[in-house]
Amino acid sequence: MNASPSHRPHPAEWTETQSLLPSAERDLPAGRHQFHKEQMMARIHEDLRTSSRTSATSPAAPLKRSNPFLRRAILLPAAAFALAGAVVGGLALTGGDTDGGKTPLGTGPALTTQVGVADAKGAPRLLDRISLAAADTSAPTPHKGQYIYIASKVAGTYVKDDGGAKVVSSELHSRQVWNSLDGRDGWLIEAGETSDKGITLKSDVPFSGAYNALAKLPTDPDALLRRIYRASDAVRDPEVPRDQAAFVAIGDLLFESYPPAEVGAALYKAAAKIPGVVSVDDAVDATGRHGVAIARQNETDGERTEWIFDKKTLRFLGERVVVVKATGDSLLKVGTVTGTSAITERAVVDAAKQVPGQVS
Repeated sequence: MNASPSHRPHPAEWTETQSLLPSAERDLPAGRHQFHKEQMMARIHEDLRTSSRTSATSPAAPLKRSNPFLRRAILLPAAAFALAGAVVGGLALTGGDTDGGKTPLGTGPALTTQVGVADAKGAPRLLDRISLAAADTSAPTPHKGQYIYIASKVAGTYVKDDGGAKVVSSELHSRQVWNSLDGRDGWLIEAGETSDKGITLKSDVPFSGAYNALAKLPTDPDALLRRIYRASDAVRDPEVPRDQAAFVAIGDLLFESYPPAEVGAALYKAAAKIPGVVSVDDAVDATGRHGVAIARQNETDGERTEWIFDKKTLRFLGERVVVVKATGDSLLKVGTVTGTSAITERAVVDAAKQVPGQVS
């Protein structure tokens, strides 16, 4: 992948999986969003290194970093758990102008939503039900040589500073990503961020949410949570509370991934043991689907990370991060959605660039 090094990340580019780069290689802007920016810069450096290994025949166009969801496709060490945030719905998703209809630019109004009611007592019971649903083994088991295919819709709100800080949004657009089981290669097509044909994802270090890496995780919730805390502690910025980092780490392992049933169930049981986790009565994903949510608020920046599930089937729908508490130095008001995502399809396919139902 490639990214433009001249464009500095905006505050909505939330906590990311660490690439464990030397600290000297990181950009450390001052201010409340220092940690978010640091993580994005670490991803960018890995991104730039990855691009040098990308096939010379790849039809990729240079990628712009206006879209924070681009982060999820960069391949990183399996030892580093993803510390990602997510996003929200119930929005008026208006995008604004684009570059030739290809590049979502930050010109739309802020995405906003009604803040759902949080219930600390309801979280353990809901997570127990979600864990039981995740333990369903009817999904096909991938085999060597196959790829995990994830299709989604994403958008976001952030503070843009081009001579005067203002809150803007990027339009809702589609993503398709393919990752090999070992997490070392794949393919990404994202509207406005890659060419229509997409780009190669290839790295010497595996994607942390790769199937093989997830399959090696312990299925005992206590042992799994201890491992998550150790991994997130190793890369966590002091500005991010320890419990929040662990919660977000689990969330990223659940997003563009395909965990074995027993691991998925264990991840939800582990999340139930993190202090401060709540249930939310209503949340909406990027495509407008209403659901219930499991969430945790970051007291440092006032943003609540929510995992959204179908109210009946408890199937994972998507993620959102919404501002639930105003902070003095932020332009983002309560109810602002700093991004939104919705999983529209998740499947096992036989080759990169193959969509479900297509003969290889």
